Amino acid sequence: MSEESNTFRDNISSFVKRNFPQIDLHGGESNIVEANEETGYVHINLSGACSGCGISPMTVEQIKRRMFQQMDTVNEIEVTTGLDTLGDVAQEPVSFEKDNEDKDSEIQAPF
Repeated sequence: MSEESNTFRDNISSFVKRNFPQIDLHGGESNIVEANEETGYVHINLSGACSGCGISPMTVEQIKRRMFQQMDTVNEIEVTTGLDTLGDVAQEPVSFEKDNEDKDSEIQAPF
């Protein structure tokens, strides 16, 4: 992994810790599964207490929304939780791609 990739990954990690301290405070964990600076693709997995948390879908949507707003190098974000593995009970993981025309539009919560 190049130093540039490590910096991109570190920036993502810092972003999540700075903007979403409640993840750690409530017993959850955030792990960067993939961070590709060339394409701007980021995949974050929320685990621990996030896996069974009823408001984790809201946290997922806010991560996506804020990351697009605050990190210009990010173009596509996928955030998964343990809820994603529950089949029909949970929402499938969704990737969002940045649309420059809709950069300031809101991402709606799934409920």
